[in-house]
Amino acid sequence: MLYFVNCDRYFISMKNSIINIDKEILGGTPVFNGTRVPIKNLFDSLEAGETIDEFLEDFEGVSKEQVIKVLELSEKLINSSTEILTENPAG
Repeated sequence: MLYFVNCDRYFISMKNSIINIDKEILGGTPVFNGTRVPIKNLFDSLEAGETIDEFLEDFEGVSKEQVIKVLELSEKLINSSTEILTENPAG
């Protein structure tokens, strides 16, 4: 669910807000809600072979629940995108 507030701030939500995009925080870079930790840092860490626990040690303000929810949201977005891209509009 996407919430817009004054068109300057918005949150991507799954029960609780997990991603915050606010132009006043890191110029609008998506961050874990309640932190200044960019979501991209999670994916960079995982790509580098770090575990979730190692990421959490480096970024203590982020909870394991937030990480899991971001990964679940990413999976849903990828699955939805794949379905849309593989649809055959010609029938």
